[in-house]
Amino acid sequence: MARDRFAPEFDPDCGDVPLTTARQDIVIGRWQGLRELLRATGPDWLARGHRVRALAQACAGSSTVESWLAAEPHSGDALVLRAATETARAFNLAIAAGRGVPIDQRRVDAAVMACLHAAEAFVDDPTPWISLISVARLYPAGVRRQELGRWWDELHGRDPYSVEGHLQILHYYSSRWHGSHGLMYDFARDAAGVAPPGCALPVLVQYARVEEYRAASDAAEGRQTSVGLGQHWKNDGAISDARRTWQRWIMGRTDHTVVPGELRDLNYLTHAACHAGLAEVAVPLLRMLDRRGTRTPWSYTGDPEQQFTKWRKDFKVRA
Repeated sequence: MARDRFAPEFDPDCGDVPLTTARQDIVIGRWQGLRELLRATGPDWLARGHRVRALAQACAGSSTVESWLAAEPHSGDALVLRAATETARAFNLAIAAGRGVPIDQRRVDAAVMACLHAAEAFVDDPTPWISLISVARLYPAGVRRQELGRWWDELHGRDPYSVEGHLQILHYYSSRWHGSHGLMYDFARDAAGVAPPGCALPVLVQYARVEEYRAASDAAEGRQTSVGLGQHWKNDGAISDARRTWQRWIMGRTDHTVVPGELRDLNYLTHAACHAGLAEVAVPLLRMLDRRGTRTPWSYTGDPEQQFTKWRKDFKVRA
């Protein structure tokens, strides 16, 4: 029957029901739900980071976080969310301005100061440092190497295996921002090399490969026939990288529950395994995901829903 057909789900909250409820509160300007959610999250940095980033995107177009701060000006949670929200607002301005068009540096400075203020207010939390490293990309010339290194040390000291934190550095070092493909891959491989078994950091190499593909696609102006793009996912390096991430991350895991904060990472590895034609890796990953997709990275290579369904059909993964 039609209703039994497989249909992927692209929940922006990745199945985090309390987060969805809190985001609905933002629509009506109720900040108390945000306070309750972040207080309940506690020092689970993976869940906290995932929730703060999602809430910040929702708060960017409202005054909810400002209302919270007006009521509780010394709340560490409110200051952390305000820092992430200011970072999201700065990126929204950059997207609206268009690639290569700098935005008012005062907006970037304000986001940086909000991050530093939050870091002082909640000294154990790595989240403000992730926001800080993220917004640093928006300076046309980046930031001084010593400054970026100091911020990285602060983040690494609080959460040494943060995928999101490493990912923000990886973006900073990418050719689209302030580095090169080589610098980006070197960072990803170095981080993967020191990750303990079961840690997700090896997936940074798959993030780097997607970043390289985006740069190549932009350079080709969307012409998919461009030399090299067709083999981007299937060359020997891409195949061995996908296998290595599977072995070191997934095979090293002792808990096979997929929590909301790592769903995007799992989609990146699954995307890489599918495009590399690695059935022995792709099939169990698709089963782990079931219907739970994230629009990126699938959106970079076509329609997410169609691709997610196609690969399951190609590899004969039953619903």
